[in-house]
Parts: sequence; structure tokens; C-alpha cells
Amino acid sequence: MPSLTGRFFNLFVRLFVRRRYGDDEYKTAKLARRLFGAPRLWQKWSTRGLRVTPTDGNAPPGEWIEPANHQDAVIFYVHGGGFISCSPQTHRPIASALARRTNFRLFSVDYPLAPEHRFPAALDNVFAAYRWLLAQNVSPGRIAFAGDSAGGGLVLSMLLRLRDEGLPLPACAVCFSAWTDLTGTSDSNRTNAGVDDMFYPENIDEFADAYLLDASKENPLVSPVFGAYENFPPVLFHVGSTEILLDDSRRIHQKIQAAGGESRLEIFEDIFHCWQMAAELLPEARESLGQAAEFIRRHIP
Repeated sequence: MPSLTGRFFNLFVRLFVRRRYGDDEYKTAKLARRLFGAPRLWQKWSTRGLRVTPTDGNAPPGEWIEPANHQDAVIFYVHGGGFISCSPQTHRPIASALARRTNFRLFSVDYPLAPEHRFPAALDNVFAAYRWLLAQNVSPGRIAFAGDSAGGGLVLSMLLRLRDEGLPLPACAVCFSAWTDLTGTSDSNRTNAGVDDMFYPENIDEFADAYLLDASKENPLVSPVFGAYENFPPVLFHVGSTEILLDDSRRIHQKIQAAGGESRLEIFEDIFHCWQMAAELLPEARESLGQAAEFIRRHIP
């Protein structure tokens, strides 16, 4: 059973966030941008004691979140939002919690949103930002990737592309409630249809169509669940048991293990999608973020 606070948040999300969006991609994006992400006061409070610095024109769009006396390692964070909403600012609660718990610098990358900028714009921009980070003489062995929802999918797509192009891979990756199957054909899309507090199954097509236009949903760089996972860095997956995206994490976890790689999957009972956004307010969020920080610190001592 979720905590009492978790049950309150589940109800809140079900009542005030869960929606059917319809076929108009621009109306879908407008509504998602209003509903998703942390409120501004929560964004500001979550960064207390940390230095937040937006990048300038010589660097990729995004912001640095830095603890005092931080270590020489970087978390490269990719925010979620269904490819159509959110920003580094809306996801400061997760990013700040990871920076604080690891004592690492965190770079939260910004990327262009659909439907104004469709696939592969988001992936190309995130990929270029990572290459920029390497050009700053940051060792790939001192970098961890992390992302939530669509950002978790972008993390995996980027890892597939880096590996296939023979470019340096990071030390590890963390994926919170990753969206990895834009076809919506995973079993959990059906079995959790009535119990997911955030999404209806049809939301998969509504968001995917806004992101892709004519691109194939089975392209591994679109839906990483269709990729091959040999020679992959260690990955930690956290997902809720009632999410329609449950199998989006579970299937890739199984693929990595079958290929002989290191993957850890933790399924949290009956909790809303990307509950880590509640950070210090929610016991399940504190547990998830603590495990993620421990995983990162184990691979970047």
C-alpha cells in the first residue's frame, strides 16, 4: 500500500491532472503545458541551498544545479513532459534532489518541444548537449544520465545512438517511469488502464502523434523498447505498479539482462507517474531519489 501522503497525491493527480486530450495536437500541447510540472513556488523552494545557473549563448540551453563544494562529476538530466511540455525549471524538484543527494553538479538540458519541433529535434538537441559536455573535458566515466517519462525514453534513445555511433557512454543511467514504447502495445497499457492515476491509454497516441507526425513509432530512437541492448551501461529503472508505462521499463530491463548487462528494476506499489516530483513531501519519492543517488554514487565513486 502507498503511504497516506501517497494516497493523497494519487487522488490529487487523478482529479486535477488526468485528462483526455483529443486529436488537436496544439490544444493537447497547450493543456499539457498548463498541467504538467512543478508550480513555480515548488520549483524555487526545491533549489534551496543550491546554486542554479542558466547557460549562456555559448552553451546548449539548460541550467546547472550545483551543491556547495560539489565533487567533480556530472548528472546529465533530461526532463519529461510527453515531448510536448515542461522544461528544466518545471523539473527542478527531481534534479535538485539528485544533485543534493549525490553532491554532484547536475546539468538539466532544455530541448525544443513538439508539435512545433517534431522528432528528431528533441533527440538531436539532447545528443548535441552531451557532446558539448564531453568537449568541456568532462570524462564520460564521471557522467551519469538521468531522466523521467519522455526524458527517460530520450536517455535510452541517446544511449542507443551513442553506442551505435561508437561514442563514449556515461558511467550509468537512471530512468524514472520511462516512456519507451510509443506504439502503446505493452500489456500494462491494457491491464493498468483503469488504475493509472495520471494517464488514459489513449494519451499514448495523443502525445506520440504530436511528437512524431510521419515518423515510425517502431524506430528504436523513437521507442527504445525496440532496440538491442548489448554493450550497455548499468541502468536503474523505477516505475509504479499501476502505471500504464510499467512494461515500458520492465521490457527493457529484461533485454539488458538477457544481453548480459547490469539492470536494476524497482517497482513501487500503487503510486502516480513520476512521483519523484513530490521530492521531500512524499516518502516514496524520498526512497526513490535516495536509491537513485546511491546507484549513481556506486558507479561514480
